[in-house]
Amino acid sequence: MNETSDTRSARTIDLHGRSFAYRQVGAGPVVMLVHGLACTMGTWKAVVDELATRCTVVTVDLPGHGHSEPVPGDSSVGAYANALRDLLDELGHATATVVGHSLGGGVALQFAYQYPQRCERLVLVSSGGLGADVSAILRAAALPGVEHVLAIAAHRHLIAAGRTIGRMAATVGIRPKPGVLESARAFATLADGETRDSFVRTLRGAIDHRGQRVTATDRLYLMADIPCLLIWGDHDRIIPVEHGRLAHRAMAASRLEIFEGSGHFPHVDDPDRFARTLQAFIDTTTPAAQSRRSTRRHPNSPRSTLEVATQSAS
Repeated sequence: MNETSDTRSARTIDLHGRSFAYRQVGAGPVVMLVHGLACTMGTWKAVVDELATRCTVVTVDLPGHGHSEPVPGDSSVGAYANALRDLLDELGHATATVVGHSLGGGVALQFAYQYPQRCERLVLVSSGGLGADVSAILRAAALPGVEHVLAIAAHRHLIAAGRTIGRMAATVGIRPKPGVLESARAFATLADGETRDSFVRTLRGAIDHRGQRVTATDRLYLMADIPCLLIWGDHDRIIPVEHGRLAHRAMAASRLEIFEGSGHFPHVDDPDRFARTLQAFIDTTTPAAQSRRSTRRHPNSPRSTLEVATQSAS
């Protein structure tokens, strides 16, 4: 496994015979932060300490990422949502505000759908699962045989050379935005063969050559009584900000915060604003009541998970 996680106070526990990495800090309402594809819990390091002054903050390495072992044969958002539930059980937390970035947003949506009684609030950051559009790079990465290309492109020596070039550029004042560096760190995790295999399996479960295959847009009405916040960067080149706007319109009680000048990682590009925005959302909303959550499911809605709602072949 790679070494990119924020390992301060990080621990691993055994979930069904596999190692699962997490970090828990702070005290107060439980906030679970879920990273995106190829990232780790370290993606949240710039916001954790501020949130932990008033919340119990739980960050995780999803299965097959960071220091968490993959679930053999199952890298679906449903499997990831199950892992979050199991971790909450192990930590003794009945409920949590669930915050998900990119793929983690899809996992957060899945968690809220599968376990509505466990989700106090839902925060979607540049989230997947809200529309078909996605960057051409990710569509290409889902093509057959790409794992062989990634094995070459993500070779440790090439990554090391890229870091050297980056340091040289910094000496002459060329500094990429924090979100760009976070993307580079995510790509660097693919130098590990096991992580790379998990990445490809997860990617192909959610994306094909046409775009995102998994959608939650037809079930957003099920989130009507869960306080929901959407955060997006207006310069997001991975998942367009329009997905956030459309989801906001579909969820009448939701809030939308657009970070001007931020890309796909608003929590990295502007961590102070992100922490303030999230804390204000927690402070000004009431956790979804269990009595309301227990009746959320529409009697005619499918009982299967969100991932079955894949777009049919054209």
